[in-house]
Amino acid sequence: MKRVVIVGGGIGGLSAAYFLEKGARDRGLDLDYSILEKGDRLGGNIVTERVDGFVIEGGPDCFLSEKPWALRLCKELGLEGRLIGTREGGETFVLHRGRLHPLPEGFILMVPTKALPFIMSPLISPLGKLRMALDLVLPRGGGEDESLGDFVRRRLGREVLEKIAEPLVAGIHAGDPERMSVRSSFPKFLEMEREHRSLILAMIRRKRRRRPSRYSMFMTLKGGLSELVDAIVKSLDPASIHLETRVERIEERGKGYLVRTSKGEILADVLILATPAYVSGDLLEGIDPGLSEVLRSIPYVSTATISLAFRKRDLEDLPRGFGFVVPKKEGRRIMAATWTSLKFPHRSPEDAFLARCFVGGSRMEDLVFLEDEAMIEMVREELRDIAGIRAEPVLARVFRWPKAMPQYTIGHGERVRRIRERLKGHPGLWLTGSAYEGIGISDSVRMGEEVAGEALQYLSL
Repeated sequence: MKRVVIVGGGIGGLSAAYFLEKGARDRGLDLDYSILEKGDRLGGNIVTERVDGFVIEGGPDCFLSEKPWALRLCKELGLEGRLIGTREGGETFVLHRGRLHPLPEGFILMVPTKALPFIMSPLISPLGKLRMALDLVLPRGGGEDESLGDFVRRRLGREVLEKIAEPLVAGIHAGDPERMSVRSSFPKFLEMEREHRSLILAMIRRKRRRRPSRYSMFMTLKGGLSELVDAIVKSLDPASIHLETRVERIEERGKGYLVRTSKGEILADVLILATPAYVSGDLLEGIDPGLSEVLRSIPYVSTATISLAFRKRDLEDLPRGFGFVVPKKEGRRIMAATWTSLKFPHRSPEDAFLARCFVGGSRMEDLVFLEDEAMIEMVREELRDIAGIRAEPVLARVFRWPKAMPQYTIGHGERVRRIRERLKGHPGLWLTGSAYEGIGISDSVRMGEEVAGEALQYLSL
């Protein structure tokens, strides 16, 4: 019997376990696997609280349908009937000079695809609009590994970077566009420039070619994303799951690996590390210091989400749209806010309103570690100043994620290449998770499936 050890019980590790078990069954391979999780629950950053009719997400609240892997996994697990998309007609707002302005209709990320709404919008100045229009005639350009900030300035101008790209990136990646690698974080933009020269033309053509879909861009599950975690866990062998089991040391033993844990030792033919890169680096120090050094060089930032629920009757005006993002130059203490009740159905009782705010990231990481009471008060002050919400919340939840968001900074692609090269010297060892080739849920599912397939191929030799 072959033995596989997976370290880390987040979505990356669970996906690897799911596809390992499925693949072994299909191949008729006798396989024993163990999932080692240091905490007392599975799911990693995916955590859902259901209380008094509210569905509160502590970490991610959706996944991209354009990246098909999470959607396909939901269907495989029998969750298709639980899938829900965003409501129709929701706008995203941008804070500019203390006021919320709607992102013009037709904007996809930071690129306009409709002329009139863009021309009429007060968000971008007339000169800024003319600068954006230059994208239609500018030649291709850029260096080997350009920052996202340099790329946006080059193609669309400074205003788009400051007012749209930077706050959107902060809300999604919690990152700084001046340090982020466009090649690693948004490779589609480089592909568009290479194939179409103009980002605006590329987006318009892409929009025209897009086939009608019954799925919205952002998808989730009626009872929250923990339904996906629960369904994966239910499909696994219960004896394979080991909670509150900390891995203390890893050693190479012959053609396998000896995994020393807080509860004993396990000898594995295959070892899959689905932990943050810096944790994997610590674990592999004794095996390969060079690999460990590269893994530790991938930076992470801390974030927090704060969910507040209000009675609708206590609100002077119900907010519009799906929420807002906050440019750095506005000097606020939150990065963004989502009007959760308006973005997705089944998130709150009919007479209540649920909001979620984002704090920390590369901008103000120290705010993540405020005490709960101070954090909630700070967020309430921001919502009052920005959105006019003065009501007393009937429910508040704070979730902190210390060093949980990897940053794909300039040179990230080269770091990942070096990691892959070092792994060739350690047959039977794989790394997976959000630190390498995509931070979203769907990318984590994809990488878990790829690692499982490679591991099964290795075991079959």
